[in-house]
Amino acid sequence: METNDSPTYCEIDISAFINNLKEIKRIIPQNTKIMAVVKANAYGHDSVAIAKAAETFGAEFLAVARLNEASVLRNCGIKLPILLFDDSSLHDAEIYITHNIRPSVSSMEEAIFFSQSAAKYGKEISIHIKVDTGMGRLGFLCDEINSTPSINLAQKILEISKLPFIKIEGIYSHFATSDDKDKSYANLQLSIFKNLIKQLEKILPYRPLYHMANSGAIIDLPESHLDMVRPGISMYGIYPSSEVCKEKINLKPVLSLKSKIVHLKKVSPGFKISYGCTFVAKRESLIATVPVGYADGYPRALSSIGEMLVRGKRVPVVGRVCMDLLMLDVTEVSDVSLYDEVVILGKQGKEEITADEIATKCNTISYEILTSISARVPRIIIKNI
Repeated sequence: METNDSPTYCEIDISAFINNLKEIKRIIPQNTKIMAVVKANAYGHDSVAIAKAAETFGAEFLAVARLNEASVLRNCGIKLPILLFDDSSLHDAEIYITHNIRPSVSSMEEAIFFSQSAAKYGKEISIHIKVDTGMGRLGFLCDEINSTPSINLAQKILEISKLPFIKIEGIYSHFATSDDKDKSYANLQLSIFKNLIKQLEKILPYRPLYHMANSGAIIDLPESHLDMVRPGISMYGIYPSSEVCKEKINLKPVLSLKSKIVHLKKVSPGFKISYGCTFVAKRESLIATVPVGYADGYPRALSSIGEMLVRGKRVPVVGRVCMDLLMLDVTEVSDVSLYDEVVILGKQGKEEITADEIATKCNTISYEILTSISARVPRIIIKNI
């Protein structure tokens, strides 16, 4: 395990990540590729460590949202091809060609731009065409949801394939509701995408990689696996929602967030805790101060409603969460001591606090909890392989 000089830190269990990747490979077709989504610092998990593990244990592609995220991976020696989801047209073709990065193309104007830009560089650029089947963010609108189609989408894609210095390596779409129990809208999106594939198979001179399945679809919609799948949250051991069929896949959380008690004090009934004096002790209490706060990504919304683990026992957060500190009532914990481990997210003894639990208390989703853990919190990589 790496050394650490911060009292608050994340442990990243690479063996759990490998388990999740193997579980994903188990439930997809043997020839279906994996594009590991490592955007947002691998959902808060350390993109370099995760990308290295993905590269070693069977992923064929990586995906990020921003070019600077791809640059971090390349600067650390990651060799897998990388798909850039979002800000592709803001950058010249040269950087994609030089660094083995694939831009997403969502319009004819972008395709022409990359063709002309690649021509200046004198080398072919590989692109992935983004198709909007009903997500409403980026991508060419499919014929079924385009109210004013000037030319059908399959023909547009054929035109793009004929542009000089352009290679369409992939064509993809994204589900809006694949993790819902009701799969009707997801099935509609998949039907639209498959209809496009049928049209393209008749006219394109070569077959690109078709991909659509995110974590929810990987678990619940096997017919969407196609040529490649794009696992995100599932790789990190979190189910995309409570409505997917968890029995199909055994996921293990990869990240734990830990700290330690740095101060203990006994207070009398009526003693007030933290900003605004919103918590008042009703009894003689033992209060522990822990060096974690909203600047570390622990939500202020958990003031006086959050819980943490100390010596295997759940203890409440009392008073408002501060920027760098918060307080726990550890009165009920036997033999509690200064510098005892505090588990904020993860397991201790027989107890566990999950990202989903924290998210529910904050009226949000586990994705936000994980990606909000700030950069000042060290990620300690554990390799129990």
